[in-house]
Amino acid sequence: MMAKLTTPAPDRPAPVPVELLPEVKISFEFFPPKTEAAATRLWQTVEQLKPLKPRYVSVTCGAGGNPAEGTAAWVAALRDRAGLCAAAHVTCASASRVAIDGIARGYWAAGVRQIVAIRGDRPKDGPLRHDASRYRFAAELVRALRRIADFQISVAAYPESHPEAASAAADLDNLKRKLDAGAARAITQYCFDTDTVLRFRDRMVAAGIKAPLAVGIMPVHDFQQIKRFSDGCGAGVPAWLGALFAGLDDDPEERARVGARVAAEQARRLIVAGIRELHVYTLNRAELTLAACRLLGLHPSLAHAA
Repeated sequence: MMAKLTTPAPDRPAPVPVELLPEVKISFEFFPPKTEAAATRLWQTVEQLKPLKPRYVSVTCGAGGNPAEGTAAWVAALRDRAGLCAAAHVTCASASRVAIDGIARGYWAAGVRQIVAIRGDRPKDGPLRHDASRYRFAAELVRALRRIADFQISVAAYPESHPEAASAAADLDNLKRKLDAGAARAITQYCFDTDTVLRFRDRMVAAGIKAPLAVGIMPVHDFQQIKRFSDGCGAGVPAWLGALFAGLDDDPEERARVGARVAAEQARRLIVAGIRELHVYTLNRAELTLAACRLLGLHPSLAHAA
């Protein structure tokens, strides 16, 4: 199996054809920090990544899309203080329709025009409630958001299929329902198997889905952390990825080099295969995202030129 690995070369990934780079749009995901020290680090990250001129940045939220957890404040700050186009995540699994509608109206009144609409995780204190008081699925949430205001809405897509989906075909049908309900684009869950991502893109095209696809990229800062994330969201962690990070627990510099090269190589393959939007799950850290972009040739001077 090792002969089939597409992991980075020891020095750097092969260059992307320079004519493709200006067409590539990148976006970044952040989460609301919970302490002053974490907030300071996030602002440092924002200042480091801002020169790459992201198309937009998104801010995650907790259960029920609750902006009081910091989402709304950070969306406003990233727009007003950093001058970035910021999208707010809204989830509906743990909140009523009335609450979600109020959150959406609040965002529109505050000038927020971009929403990432996600059903969200099941409540920790019980099963999902399937009744008239809740938006049961992301497609219902999208339809409601479009009824409230003319938001530009992104929805989630799953190259490896959502862990609750009955089948890959059913999962793709659900994505189509979300887009038909009024979403503008799909953002994928991270997936380290690039061939799986490209097969998913091809299945979308074959199904007649024409909405833009932004592919999620997860730079690996900490392999054990990524394993925990992946266990929780149903993403696969291939054996070759574990092999790359084996023995590096006490070598943060080499871990960072490997993490940047893995992210850059995946991005390079995606760009050459025709993907034009990349959404980086930054984990509120800049170093690996900056390094991966530099390896690709996507750096501030080129961003300003574009």
